[in-house]
Amino acid sequence: MIVRTWHGRTRISDADAYETFMKERAAPDYASVSGLKQLLFTRRDEGDIAHFLLITVWENMEAVKAFAGDEPAKAKYYPEDDRYLLEKEDNSLNHRLFYSN
Repeated sequence: MIVRTWHGRTRISDADAYETFMKERAAPDYASVSGLKQLLFTRRDEGDIAHFLLITVWENMEAVKAFAGDEPAKAKYYPEDDRYLLEKEDNSLNHRLFYSN
């Protein structure tokens, strides 16, 4: 299995709206891809910035590619992200899961 993580930041004033966007737009997109095993969207507020960490667990790298495209390390963005994110990180991190309990 593959654990994929992505980090993004918004202004705290945009954080609730970004949460809603992620639940209503991004989550269904992730869930539509065969091979997704688990989806975790997290948020940590720090002063006037909200940090979002997305953690997904995929059956294999082929499933990641089905979601992210032929370059599985490249971060995937939606047009709406431009409205919320302070910057767009180029990459997501993909880790091979070797133990889970």
